Amino acid sequence: MAIQDDNWLVISTSTAGATGTLRVQVWRKLRSLGALYLQQSVCLLPARDDVGRELARLANRIQHQGGTVRVLRMCFADSSEERTVIEEFNAARDAEYGEVLERIPAFHQELAQERERGRATYAEVEESEADLDRFRSWLAKIAARDYFSAPGGEAARVAVDEAAANLAAFEQAALRAEAPDTMPDAPRQLRTVK
Repeated sequence: MAIQDDNWLVISTSTAGATGTLRVQVWRKLRSLGALYLQQSVCLLPARDDVGRELARLANRIQHQGGTVRVLRMCFADSSEERTVIEEFNAARDAEYGEVLERIPAFHQELAQERERGRATYAEVEESEADLDRFRSWLAKIAARDYFSAPGGEAARVAVDEAAANLAAFEQAALRAEAPDTMPDAPRQLRTVK
């Protein structure tokens, strides 16, 4: 689990004198990478190829828009400090996975309410598919910055898979309600009629 040698990156940015939107762009990009802030404008990320490519693009943008940036390789002198930092990364990801888990029950509740109202329709399926796609996209973004396999990831993946299964059952109910003649039994009935 420990990172070896100089496999950490310290990123220091300054947007003083740059365009007003650059600060927000930098913050958003570093947050999307899962950066752990050590103090204002100084953060830490594991030195991985994909992270390095993203940071190179960000550094280029910062410099071209009048800011300054430094990306420094480092290693921990104390392995217990490194473990603490990894725990902080995992805690941040678990908090994000927890948000997914908090919102999934509302998805199931919405499908249950639509069933109770007799509104298992194609329009409701489409709306719920859009919601499920948002969950999947959200989960993928979190997973992309989950560098150390935070424990909450598995529960979030299972919850999204369960939501997909619930939606598949809802879709079958909508199909039966709106187009009963297109169900799998229909072709056999057509074959027997002459």
